[in-house]
Amino acid sequence: MSSSLPLFAKVARDTWPGLVGWAAAIAGTTLVYLPLHRSFGDASIAQVIESMPQALIKALNYDLMASGPGYVQATIYGLLGFAFLTIAAVGWGGQAVGGDEEAGRLELTLAHAVSRSRVVLERALAMTLKVIILAGVTLALVLALNGPSDLGIDVGNALETSVIFAALALLPATMALCVGAWTGRRVPALVAGAAVAVLGYTLNALGNQDDNLEWMHTLSPYHWAYGNQPLINGVDWGGFALLAGLSALLVALAVVGLNRRDVSV
Repeated sequence: MSSSLPLFAKVARDTWPGLVGWAAAIAGTTLVYLPLHRSFGDASIAQVIESMPQALIKALNYDLMASGPGYVQATIYGLLGFAFLTIAAVGWGGQAVGGDEEAGRLELTLAHAVSRSRVVLERALAMTLKVIILAGVTLALVLALNGPSDLGIDVGNALETSVIFAALALLPATMALCVGAWTGRRVPALVAGAAVAVLGYTLNALGNQDDNLEWMHTLSPYHWAYGNQPLINGVDWGGFALLAGLSALLVALAVVGLNRRDVSV
């Protein structure tokens, strides 16, 4: 692999400590939150939810928490795990081209007769693999705690949810990659990636508040992923196709962007 995909292999070697750190963060959060479901029980959780403001419940999707799958969907896949995975993915996307160029390393890479398209594609592949690994860590922990924590999660739904979980994080990550390729700067790339994630979450939260605002769901990548409550009902593959298609388009645009301009130091 190192000879056929040298840039991919280098990213894998150089960034594995960060990957381990993010995996530990997700694992720690999952190991803390999921056993709490058994301690509280569905009835106790329902009482806690009823005491909260309705607007907050709808914004955070906490109305799902009365069941084990809903609890995991709301706390891990929909909130804390989503935050960790998205922050990691956007950071990798912003560093892939924009950060590398700011640090003066991209010009050196290109001086070794490596095409710009290859730089983008191999680094996008490395970023995708790392996101999949973190989604896989989350899945493994959820399945390991499924029985001990009385979660009652269907294994097939858990597998599908992990797929859409990764796809949801890759959209802002590829936006960061794309903006970094067009600007050669890390900060604009990070801002753009974070904006996609935050806007998607916000539009979903607002769309949950009132029937008159439900149209916002159609603009929310977060809703494309989780509107069908995948851990309970299975994934909406139409939403997955939107996420995957837009991510692929952004990678293609990143290739175009890097090929169209001079690389600065």
